[in-house]
Amino acid sequence: MRAFVFEKGSFKVTELPKPEAGTLEAVVAIKAAGLNRRDLYTPGRLGNDSESLILGSDAAGVIEAIGEGVTDWQVGDEVIINPSLRWYENSDVPPADFDILSFPDNGTFAEKIAISVEQLERKPAHLSFEEASVIGISPLTGYRALFTKGQIEAGQTIFIPGAGSGVATFLIQMAKNVGARVIVSSRSEEKRNAALEIGADVAIDTHADWVELLKEEQIDVVIESVGRATFNRSLDVLKKGGKIVLFGATTEEVVDFDLRKFFYGQYTLYGTTMGSREEFRACLEHLAEFNTHPVMDRTFSLDEAEQALEYLKENHQFGKITITI
Repeated sequence: MRAFVFEKGSFKVTELPKPEAGTLEAVVAIKAAGLNRRDLYTPGRLGNDSESLILGSDAAGVIEAIGEGVTDWQVGDEVIINPSLRWYENSDVPPADFDILSFPDNGTFAEKIAISVEQLERKPAHLSFEEASVIGISPLTGYRALFTKGQIEAGQTIFIPGAGSGVATFLIQMAKNVGARVIVSSRSEEKRNAALEIGADVAIDTHADWVELLKEEQIDVVIESVGRATFNRSLDVLKKGGKIVLFGATTEEVVDFDLRKFFYGQYTLYGTTMGSREEFRACLEHLAEFNTHPVMDRTFSLDEAEQALEYLKENHQFGKITITI
């Protein structure tokens, strides 16, 4: 089979043996695989002396073979892959054996994958394979941040710095689905306008004076993923007693902030990453209930996978990127 791998410091498309279904596993013929920022960071974790590893965490496809003991699935079923490995029940933190698909195991940028059927879900009927291929890391991360941690409700206001990421576009749509008010920021006027088109109520320039622009707003929850560049600015516009939910740091990871200001403001800070299968299934139900489609930016072929990673690295996208296979 053909696969896109990182090996000894470089990317390449190569031929690999076809996987076989083990006990309680299925082989999925992948139709499309979604990109995530994780795919940019994994090569750095592997180093230049690494053995071959297939990148990619998200995918949608069709079951091609099933292994011994599989009873709930059959050949021909259309599925999506849950990349949150072995985290089944909702909990404050994932279990000790939790991993995210593609490190240390082979991922989804390949024609086929053998994977535990515990990680499979039915492909939502209202989504194409390309759309379904990005229902993984981004919406799961966003769902847990928004509902499990942020506990956002109708009538509340949420602020999302950085409007163009895949998670942000899901956050905008899911928050609007439940009746929340959504404010976003971006350096790009094009991305600010795109955010308004998919439901954001207010879109402000990242370089503007947030305190002045948002002085009439009562922001209940900030969903932060930018890091040092925006963390304190986000805290400045959060209402007293509000919540910050943090799931990433695309800028510098170390942040200094005023502890006295924080505890006088009675703020709550939550950290979160990924989510459980229970939350993943709730997320799928949410998307189906509201007929929500992911915001798709661009589609690349498997041979263009390295170009797709470079495109993501340069932050050109608004929404999700997928690779058709």
